[in-house]
Amino acid sequence: MPPLRVAFVGAASGAWEIESCRAVVGEGLPAASHLNVLEGVDAAASETDAAWILRGVTSNARYVTRAEQASLAAAQEPLGRPAARCAALIPIAKSEAWWGLAQDERRRIFEETSAHVATGLRYLPAIARRLHHGRDLGEPFDFLTWFEFSSESSAAFDELVDALRSTEEWSYVVREVDIRLRRRVD
Repeated sequence: MPPLRVAFVGAASGAWEIESCRAVVGEGLPAASHLNVLEGVDAAASETDAAWILRGVTSNARYVTRAEQASLAAAQEPLGRPAARCAALIPIAKSEAWWGLAQDERRRIFEETSAHVATGLRYLPAIARRLHHGRDLGEPFDFLTWFEFSSESSAAFDELVDALRSTEEWSYVVREVDIRLRRRVD
């Protein structure tokens, strides 16, 4: 799949209602009541009433083996499922120490020590996810992770996030914001 530019726009109106927005590590984001997710050409557009805009792009999987990639693809459900009325956007910035590591060192921490992929696989297909890279775009967050799930999977999502935050990998996080959302029903 070719790279997809995506903008997450915190504003006064949008398809998703922001239920909470809290800084986990470092600085938070200005208050906004709604979120719009703009893909492709729309991602470059600016919103006049935006409290904030976070941009990223989908890219190749960077730290997974072919077997892990195949397992993720086989278990992953698509975004936009009608039952997935809950979502979370978790922007993350990692330290310069993380980026100073060689690729194999980051891989060792990512999976061999922290079991990032193995942990995530335990929560598929209930929780759909898509990773967006922002570092190479000069954005304030290195990663924007978008998750969608049903209300019934909210507790499982909290377990997933808690498990990942307890790993060695998360010791390199210098900024993280946890934004919880609910899809508007008209």
